Amino acid sequence: MGLEQRTLTVPALVVMIIAASAPLTAVAGGVTTNYAVTGMSSVPLSFLVIGAILLIFSIGYTAMSQHISNAGAFYAYIAAGLGRAAGVGAAMVALVSYNLMQIGIYGMFGFAASSFANNFLGTAIPWWVTALVAWVLVGLLGINRVDFSVKVLGIVVAAEFLVVVVYNVMAFVVAPEVPAPQEAFNLADVAAPGMGAVMAFTIAAFMGFESGTIYNEEVKDPKRTAKRATIIAVIIIACFYAFSAFAVAVGEGASNVLGATAELGPDLIFVFFSEHAPAWFVDLANLLFITSLFAALLAFHNVVARYFYSMGRGGALPSYLAGTSRRTHAPVAGSLTQSALALAVIIAFAIASAGKDPMFIVFTMFTWMTNTAAYGLVLLMAVTSFAIICYFAKHRTEDSLFTRVIAPLISGIALLFVFIQIVLNFDLLLGLEEPGMLSYLLQAIAILPGIIGFAVTRYTQSTTGTPAADKQPVN
Repeated sequence: MGLEQRTLTVPALVVMIIAASAPLTAVAGGVTTNYAVTGMSSVPLSFLVIGAILLIFSIGYTAMSQHISNAGAFYAYIAAGLGRAAGVGAAMVALVSYNLMQIGIYGMFGFAASSFANNFLGTAIPWWVTALVAWVLVGLLGINRVDFSVKVLGIVVAAEFLVVVVYNVMAFVVAPEVPAPQEAFNLADVAAPGMGAVMAFTIAAFMGFESGTIYNEEVKDPKRTAKRATIIAVIIIACFYAFSAFAVAVGEGASNVLGATAELGPDLIFVFFSEHAPAWFVDLANLLFITSLFAALLAFHNVVARYFYSMGRGGALPSYLAGTSRRTHAPVAGSLTQSALALAVIIAFAIASAGKDPMFIVFTMFTWMTNTAAYGLVLLMAVTSFAIICYFAKHRTEDSLFTRVIAPLISGIALLFVFIQIVLNFDLLLGLEEPGMLSYLLQAIAILPGIIGFAVTRYTQSTTGTPAADKQPVN
């Protein structure tokens, strides 16, 4: 039995995509950290630049979804363009990266939720207890109907946007200095030293935008839904985050924003609320920060479950992973497998964090895993761009030259540049003062499974006589 057919609309898919980017978390955590670590005032501009790159990438990427309906988008597209071995290698990188992203967020969720509960109740609940509560809820929703998950995520995302909008308005009202958009959106800064590091941080806020095509077997209109939803989501994320990043500079003052973010980090927005908003609103903002993380957990869990399903169906992983529920049509086997992996990692970090500072789990589990995930996913997007060109070169379609060649070529080159910046600044992304073995180890965790998958598949093809260009089943 396959996935549930034709239930997701464009608005529903936009919600799923935006939920993965976790708006409140991206603004409160990502934007402030970007300012603090890079020391650049061009953070708002970077969202527009990355948004433009991903929008161009989406043109060829979503065009592929009209020809290939598959729950393992990167996996299927790279296989169709570059051959089965490359597809299997990409699948392994995607599976590891999405799992790292989803599981790593449990660390931040556990820290934020336990801190919130302990402040209210006067208790000493460890991070892993609240993380396990989220794990149970995510697991239950993951084996349910996908449109039920959309309803939960829709409420959470709407509330997140409302809190950030309130912050943006308040920032302009209490601005200690005259707003300076010429500093935040100076196009000359695109080529400035340090902008590469800014973009390396910024692109992490978009991770999950590409997940729209993963649901292409479950949307009402496979030819249009994923394409429209992805483009709409990228535009919303880029513009909203760019304006919100500018609001952070306005609220603190252009001359003070770098110092304030370096001092307060992710707490900056909540400190701002405590100074200018009622206490109940501060508590609400903190609570919605937690639900923002939960929304991202659920969104990425659904993505991973569908990757397991696609790879099990295609033969890259054991076939039992393609199992779906007769009642809900959810990819139950993939969902349970992802939950099992998450549980194992939560237990391991619970043991490792015993007796350590509460922030330990944020600096390790969350930071290490989510940044490594971004490393793997950006690499996949770059490779996918070139795979798209190869696919359209081998298949006659009515797509325009811009869709088939120009857009994926531009995005491929741009994404390779961003990937190189991530590699060069990986120690910075991990919060390390100097390069060390940890950064090499984490990069290996993301990319080594792909190399092994590629090598094993090529070896199997050579020994069985399967043509190297044989594609992974995609329909």
